Amino acid sequence: MPLKLKEPREGKSPNYTIRGTYLGIYVERTAGTPNKRLAQQALDRIKKQIERGEYQQSEDVEEKRPRTFAEATLAYLKAGGDRKYLNKIISDTSEHSLRDKLLTDIDQIAIDNAASAVYPAAPPTTLNRQFYTPVSAVLKHVGIEREVKRPKGWRGKKSTSWLDPEPAFAVIRNAYEIEPEFGAFCLTLLYTGMRLSDPLNAKVRDLRISQALLYVPDTKNGEPRPVHLPPIVIEALKALPPRVGRPRRTGKERLPDGAAGRSRASAGVPWLERPADEKLFRFNKGGKLYKMLNLAMAGAGVSFPRRQGAFHLFCHTYGTWMTHYGKLDTFGLVRTGRWKNAESADRYRHTIASPEARRADLLPTPAKKAGKISGKKAS
Repeated sequence: MPLKLKEPREGKSPNYTIRGTYLGIYVERTAGTPNKRLAQQALDRIKKQIERGEYQQSEDVEEKRPRTFAEATLAYLKAGGDRKYLNKIISDTSEHSLRDKLLTDIDQIAIDNAASAVYPAAPPTTLNRQFYTPVSAVLKHVGIEREVKRPKGWRGKKSTSWLDPEPAFAVIRNAYEIEPEFGAFCLTLLYTGMRLSDPLNAKVRDLRISQALLYVPDTKNGEPRPVHLPPIVIEALKALPPRVGRPRRTGKERLPDGAAGRSRASAGVPWLERPADEKLFRFNKGGKLYKMLNLAMAGAGVSFPRRQGAFHLFCHTYGTWMTHYGKLDTFGLVRTGRWKNAESADRYRHTIASPEARRADLLPTPAKKAGKISGKKAS
């Protein structure tokens, strides 16, 4: 029987099979892909290998390891990999799609072309987060350690905005005026550097007041983090009053507009004595929470560009203050647990002048005479 493709067998394998004899060599193996065009290319490669005397009979045994990117993705997901963003990559059927491409054929050019096909107008930061990072994770999971070069500009801008103490304190004061719990929430972010999701997802059980600790079991870095709570945060949490319940309508009497609403959990219960499985802070990420922050910042006279003035400003302020006042270097910041590596924490090194730059204070200066700088004219 001549060498040819066999259709995928339902319930057996989604891929084509290459079977038959060519130049006296019998072949029976998977094509590694459900795509007929790619399967034919695999068959043609085997023919050329046989013609050159390079084909090994041991290759006839179908290996269990993935051969296409789709198979590699499935293996990655079965092993507990993050499926976020992968669906869009696998769903792409354009000319440069990675889905049915053999892993051996995936190089940097193939990855770049596929990225442009899936996200034709995305900025480098989005391309890196939503395409290059998940593709690299899939390849590494199946043992392909090839370096995947990221698009130019994928790190974004290195500029960092932060608050000086007085503006920061003014923002916190305004947050307390909006609502005491919101004030304590912002204060906690300021003095711990946590990402917004960490305190929002924290439970009462995660708070260890006696140890000045908030245990965050699942961070963006994928690792648990014991977060130290400075005395000012401990005092703020202890001072929080019980949540106020919402008024309810009684009889036919109407409540003023805005007075009614969803009853708050554990209203009237001392704030630190609430059930262990209740959320530590009552807020949810969304427009209402960001509006509260905008009001607090506006009341304090603080203004930043939209992408720099959200809750992450507290994180940058924490990193900067720990550098300025805590005297931590880049590796010291990493040791706090807030940043996973020195590369992430290094941006705060740029918020202070280096010791070498400060030696400019020693440079010679012209003499002052009668309050003015004097100097001889060059001859």
